[in-house]
Amino acid sequence: MFTGLIEAIGSVRTLQQLDEQTLRLQVDLGTLDPAGIQVGASIAVNGVCLTAVRLTDNSFEADVSGETLERTNLGKMAVGDRVNLEQAMLPTTRLGGHIVSGHIDGVGKVLSMEPAGLSLCCQIEAPQSLARYLAEKGSVAVDGISLTVNRVEGAVFSLNLVPHTASHTIASGYQPGTAVNLEVDVVARYLERLLQCPDTTAAAPALTRINELSGGRL
Repeated sequence: MFTGLIEAIGSVRTLQQLDEQTLRLQVDLGTLDPAGIQVGASIAVNGVCLTAVRLTDNSFEADVSGETLERTNLGKMAVGDRVNLEQAMLPTTRLGGHIVSGHIDGVGKVLSMEPAGLSLCCQIEAPQSLARYLAEKGSVAVDGISLTVNRVEGAVFSLNLVPHTASHTIASGYQPGTAVNLEVDVVARYLERLLQCPDTTAAAPALTRINELSGGRL
């Protein structure tokens, strides 16, 4: 699990095709401290949870499956591309963002990047299948960045990127047409599944608990 608070900007060092379905990705850690990373550790790369299988000088390697390559923007990576990095959260971590699983729901497309005072207003088009999970003032992870949805119109939503977020993530380099990984709020996904439960009596305690955790906003 992750918080959506990016710790460092890394870059792709090498791409090695291991077989028809598997790509080995070597990522430079940037300012991320390698001392705290071990083989087997989970690291989010552009919001995708990957497992470190090998550590080298200030970098790590991870194997990416065909499913992940197809469903995320990692399949479009090239050597030198910058990526957002975040290590898995600890039990003592402050949840400054929101709960991010590292399991990407779909790839969106940046439509525009416009100045808004000192900030940037980013407009993104999500796949139609994800539109129902997007809510005004709700949470969404974009390339692993925990962000608040400002407005939603169908499958198009807008975000505000404050200067710190823009300068400490790859979002500052977004342009119209940039492909971005999207992960919707995990609460929305589980709530939808509970509402589909044929036995509403059985689902009621869980729905009540979710409502309590959300501060009564559901």
